[in-house]
Amino acid sequence: MHADDALATQVRSWIADDPDPATARELTDLLTAALAGDGPAEADLADRFTGLLQFGTAGLRGALGGGPHRMNRAVVIRAAAGLAAYLNGELDGLPRPPRVVIGYDARHGSHAFALDSAAVLTAVGIEALLLPSPLPTPVLAFAVRHLEADAGIMVTASHNPAADNGYKVYLGGRVVEDWGQGAQIVPPYDAAIAHEIARVTTVASVPRADAGWTVLGPQVLEAYEAAAAPADVATAPGALRIVLTAMHGVGAQVASRVLTAAGFTDLHLVAEQADPDPDFPTVAFPNPEEPGALDLAFDLARRVQADLVIALDPDADRCALAVHDPRTGGWRRLHGDETGALLGAAAAARPQPAGAALACSIVSSRLLSKIAAAAGLGFATTLTGFKWIARTPDLVFGYEEALGYCTDPTHVRDKDGISAAVRAASLAAGAKAAGRTLVDGLDDLARAHGLHLTDQVSARFADVSLIPGLVDALRSAPPTHLAGSPVTTVVDLAAGTEADRGGLPPTDGIRLLAADDTRVVVRPSGTEPKIKCYLEVVVPLDGDASRDEVTAARQAARTRLDAVAADIRTALGLDGAH
Repeated sequence: MHADDALATQVRSWIADDPDPATARELTDLLTAALAGDGPAEADLADRFTGLLQFGTAGLRGALGGGPHRMNRAVVIRAAAGLAAYLNGELDGLPRPPRVVIGYDARHGSHAFALDSAAVLTAVGIEALLLPSPLPTPVLAFAVRHLEADAGIMVTASHNPAADNGYKVYLGGRVVEDWGQGAQIVPPYDAAIAHEIARVTTVASVPRADAGWTVLGPQVLEAYEAAAAPADVATAPGALRIVLTAMHGVGAQVASRVLTAAGFTDLHLVAEQADPDPDFPTVAFPNPEEPGALDLAFDLARRVQADLVIALDPDADRCALAVHDPRTGGWRRLHGDETGALLGAAAAARPQPAGAALACSIVSSRLLSKIAAAAGLGFATTLTGFKWIARTPDLVFGYEEALGYCTDPTHVRDKDGISAAVRAASLAAGAKAAGRTLVDGLDDLARAHGLHLTDQVSARFADVSLIPGLVDALRSAPPTHLAGSPVTTVVDLAAGTEADRGGLPPTDGIRLLAADDTRVVVRPSGTEPKIKCYLEVVVPLDGDASRDEVTAARQAARTRLDAVAADIRTALGLDGAH
């Protein structure tokens, strides 16, 4: 690398404009090493300067570090300036200026990014309201609607590794007035905000106030907690012993208070994971779905003889459940589709207004559609992500298999692990009082609608550029059979879906359907460097099937699902990968 190379010139220009001495030093050291002939340093710089971190429907998310293709103060200030310009343009001439509420978690850099956002917004006349401490994402989503804000910013990378951070944007108030009010952005809002971000020439050109924003008091959090423990959640007779882990995130204290207020007082926190720690020292990935993530919770559950394990991800918008399975005598985590079916069936059993609908994403189990039909409720299938699920008209419950559940769309138009935990605890308490378990509830659903068993094949890539090629190869040569059943339908989701799926817009992915009703959806992850394959098999059951017959059906479904997983791994060339 030479001192007059275009990359070196670009790096120097960014360093001169960097408001953060730490990332400026980081880039300076890398540049010095690269100019001295250090190949890895030059490659690192080239990656950091491949372009500005893309702002889209997931907002921003990426690794922390200096440079335009990383999460840092310079990138966040540009994003805040773009959002500010968009809001001022959309709401120009209205009686009061735009109002934006800002939340943040306990990850590295989150508080600084939130303060920078408040400073940028305030400087251009926008009313900026800052949550008072690191808090769960659902509190921010609640605050957008509760405070009638025109937008919300949440600084979090959710369940991503410790090296990452992110920046979610919600729109509401006077910008979005339909069913998406208070939800995360979708097209065309993302492109309009990205256009304004691209117009920012330098960080130095962005005005930033030294003061003038409002740090909110405890009232918003108190209102959220009251809404998350509603009066219609009645605890059944008999104590329910719960183990709760917050996965080193910001959910432990809020969730504990909400569960206690709902009557669940026999609560045991996993101490090693209860306090916020941005390094997530006890887990490789702070995601309840990852192997080993719940080991400490299971250890505690066995020691205290718990009835239910509840695990939140670091920003508490996702919720995993685990139960003691009487069939095996051990603990197991419920699949996201299982929890979604239980919560959906509970919602369907409650009195609902005319036109009420359930919804789930295209990669989630088809069981929810059968639950809705049996209850006479509407149903919608959406693209993946709660930015889409939350926009379902007349939604009363929505979920996606990745442990996201919206149990109270009136207050939170997003997934909410805390309110879902309360609803799940109520179901578990009711089952215990009747001498049953949540597994018995799943058996009931299988008898009523057929046994739906789902699983996932995924592979993580260091080089994300490899993923599109795998998906394209599957488009060109899809498997002809899945677990021995002929593939009858191949749908390229990139071309949009057919009318019976709601006429959904294009999304990158492929759906395969076999003659025996086996379904596979393959798509790149929207938030992680992964390719994901969502598998579902269905085994018919009689309505009066015995417990032994249901158990046999589960075993048969598991065998078929394992065969489907093997077939899809082979088709994608993922043998030996996860």
